[in-house]
Amino acid sequence: MLLLLTAIVFGFMAVEARRAARNERTQRTLGGVEPEHDVYALMRVAYPGAFAAMLVEGALRGTPPRPLIITGAGVFVLAKALKWWAMLTLDRFWTFRVIVIPGAPRIRKGPYRALRHPNYLGVIGELAGVALITGALVAAVFSIPVFGALILKRIAIEERALAGGPATQRDV
Repeated sequence: MLLLLTAIVFGFMAVEARRAARNERTQRTLGGVEPEHDVYALMRVAYPGAFAAMLVEGALRGTPPRPLIITGAGVFVLAKALKWWAMLTLDRFWTFRVIVIPGAPRIRKGPYRALRHPNYLGVIGELAGVALITGALVAAVFSIPVFGALILKRIAIEERALAGGPATQRDV
């Protein structure tokens, strides 16, 4: 089960990284500007690191109770669905980095009608889901708050970038 979960988690991550890189190139050719002092360098290590820690802890602990696995799988699927809804809504504007294109319109459809940063909610849900599936309580207690703090810092950076320039909804 852990091998399948590892393939799913890191497989999605690889697909998302390719999409983000393509969109970043597009945004830069359109004059996209990246704000200073972003936490992207930390996030690009912490995000896969959190999943890796949970998977290792899960392997060491053994299989958690079935209800925990089922709940975790449901949380993960819902979180991933929200994240992809946000990604597809943003289309070429979705990247791992905060890049603002001068004059681009703010996206206010899809999940952005109800949530300011649905992608980040999805990311926290992904982490929580994998923590439940693997029974990785120690890794979850450390990883989720640390990554949550990075997300809060990232949101502040995004909001400043959006307020000071063009209004394009950006998420990681």
